[in-house]
Amino acid sequence: MSATTAIAGHATLARYYDILGAGIDAYADGRDLLPLLAEDFVFDGPIAGRMAGGARFVHGVRGFIEAARRITPLQAVVTPAGAAVLYDAELPGGVVRFSEFFEFDDDRIRELHIQYDPADYLAKGGH
Repeated sequence: MSATTAIAGHATLARYYDILGAGIDAYADGRDLLPLLAEDFVFDGPIAGRMAGGARFVHGVRGFIEAARRITPLQAVVTPAGAAVLYDAELPGGVVRFSEFFEFDDDRIRELHIQYDPADYLAKGGH
């Protein structure tokens, strides 16, 4: 099964990546992303560190959405309880590889742990 097919098979995950890949004009204030996040949502990433709260994440991910020109899923393992997704994001200065690890609470994302090279991300136009 391809990564794209695995992601498409989970409605919340598919919607999450649709939002990330639709561009900043479609993102607006993140109102479509917030309902995908659990009340006790927790995010962990190399630049932001660990933070709780969907509103903070919705605000913080805006910089990625502004910079990302295309997201290409490479591998995905998806279960009802969680997912691991490896993808390339095309930024203004080149491609950066990301891995994201999700924990779900029914149809919402409870935890998201993301890994990437922050120096590479910033050097290629991420913010």
